[in-house]
Amino acid sequence: MTAPLHEERRGTNGARLPDTQQGMRRRNLSRVMHTVAAHGPLSRAAVASHIGLTRAAVSTLVDELIRTGLLDELGPERPSRVGRPGSALAVSGRGPVGIGAEVGVDHLAVCAVDLRGEVRARTVRQVGNRHRAPEPVLEELSAMMERLCAEVRQAGLSPAGLAVAVPGLVTRDSRTVVRAPNLGWRDIDLAPLLPSDLPLTVDNEANFGALAELWLGADTPEDFLHVSAEIGIGAALVVDGRLLRGAHGFAGELGHVPVRPEGPACPCGGRGCLEQYAGEEAVLRAAGLEPGEDRVGLLADRAAAQDAEVRHALHGAGTALGIALTGAVNLLDPRAVVLGGALSRLAPWLLPSLERELTGRTAGRACRVTVSEIGPDGPLLGAAHSVMRAVLDDPVAVAGGG
Repeated sequence: MTAPLHEERRGTNGARLPDTQQGMRRRNLSRVMHTVAAHGPLSRAAVASHIGLTRAAVSTLVDELIRTGLLDELGPERPSRVGRPGSALAVSGRGPVGIGAEVGVDHLAVCAVDLRGEVRARTVRQVGNRHRAPEPVLEELSAMMERLCAEVRQAGLSPAGLAVAVPGLVTRDSRTVVRAPNLGWRDIDLAPLLPSDLPLTVDNEANFGALAELWLGADTPEDFLHVSAEIGIGAALVVDGRLLRGAHGFAGELGHVPVRPEGPACPCGGRGCLEQYAGEEAVLRAAGLEPGEDRVGLLADRAAAQDAEVRHALHGAGTALGIALTGAVNLLDPRAVVLGGALSRLAPWLLPSLERELTGRTAGRACRVTVSEIGPDGPLLGAAHSVMRAVLDDPVAVAGGG
């Protein structure tokens, strides 16, 4: 689990830890955790060199983190070196895990990720959630989550928190889904509907997908626009390694950017929105195909088999995406656009027309378009990893200390 190390540590909600002796200790514990997570295994001396503290100070911090089960000592770092070798440190694979959950239009998913970034348990269930009431959907998700938590506890792990990805607008710093058109939900507070004693975070699926790209992508810059799709199309902008959420937390609604103002009506209340041309169902309609269980797989298989109608539909979707992205690239100047979610599987047939529109409408501005290696798993993994990032940001809180 890699991340840039900043001198000033903040919690996942952006709040700066207090400038007291206790606050400095908590920030230094966080710096040690981030350093070992990003660069480990490391000796105490190597950690001290990375963060600019004395070896004695680092040793005290490391001992505390070992006692709380967040770090492991693996033995001598380099047995063959001259002199006394340091003991290698690594984040623990036996301590806390982050529980991630995803409510999709046609699926529910839960997973557990440990401090090393390894998925320790995972369950996915295909189920149609469109226009289902929130209560039965979240009751089913809760049952999946409880079984997963029981499994990880049996393995000696401890759930540290729950993060839920949803395909809709979530009020900033809240657990309320303001509007999820493709689910038919409006003003739903998830907290009372998810019976759990775990700390709960709820966010838009595109935001969690972007965070997964930032934290797990092999060559992802700190400034990029992440575009993902399921039934709808969402986006998230990352600037200097942080999500740009907007005043209300609603930034990134790329799917409701109009690409043809005279076009068909959209559930959002507008007309000619991008989703009406590049969403999964729109592409299926344009290709003359009936929705099935694996819609994206169907499109990819037909396109690979040289189906002219499917390829024409994907060409049109790529064109619409390029037009919508033009405004975002001209306004925000990201280093890259990353195609994630279902779009990643259809990239070979979307990219030619998308890049042609983007290049022609941005005066050749340098903005590379890449395809996510994480793909449709991004929102679920981003949710689970966000819990683990909170552990790295404030390990004292997770350990129950002050």
